[in-house]
Amino acid sequence: MQNQNQMNQQQPQGKQLSENMMPNMSHGGHELLDAHEVIGGMIGLLDQYKMYDQHIQDPELKDILGRQYNFMTTLYNIVLESLQTGQEPSTSTYIYNMTQSNDVMYGLTPGQPKKPVQSVNELSDGGLSGYMMGQVKGLASSMTMAALEITNPVLRRVVSDSVPNLIEMGYEIFLYQNKHGYYQVPQLSQQDMTTILQSYTQAQQNPLN
Repeated sequence: MQNQNQMNQQQPQGKQLSENMMPNMSHGGHELLDAHEVIGGMIGLLDQYKMYDQHIQDPELKDILGRQYNFMTTLYNIVLESLQTGQEPSTSTYIYNMTQSNDVMYGLTPGQPKKPVQSVNELSDGGLSGYMMGQVKGLASSMTMAALEITNPVLRRVVSDSVPNLIEMGYEIFLYQNKHGYYQVPQLSQQDMTTILQSYTQAQQNPLN
């Protein structure tokens, strides 16, 4: 059996295994660009949240924004440390817990037509919560794509573990919006819904080998 030194000597010239590299150097080029996009998105979210804070009127929405801001600040530092060291971060990732109930109100109620605001004085909690949702959804998407491309195992775990938290944050904002009528949820007719729900059946468990 070949020893490790012999195996290393037989590697193609110009190539090296990650185990022979410094942890902070074990990143692929594409991975670094993805990480750059993720970190930029996190900074964008934090900067935007800081701006939203001075315009939000509802204490409930302000509380959501504050908790999400604090969570994302910690996560930003964890991701940055993992990227720069390639090692386990000094602070572990943890689960974001929302405070909204899971009750969703279905149906549409007519309201005033929407249009772009003409000044910052016209900003509303409905609009600001929508901006928060956009920031969270965008970051959740970029993190998901990055996690599929990252080669460093520590950074991959940190980013992939963060996606469910971003989903939870987005769901919390949706529930707030839905409760206050900012995000209405239409439904199909009961007949159409039943037709779609019954248009599939269970698959047989037939292993391929």
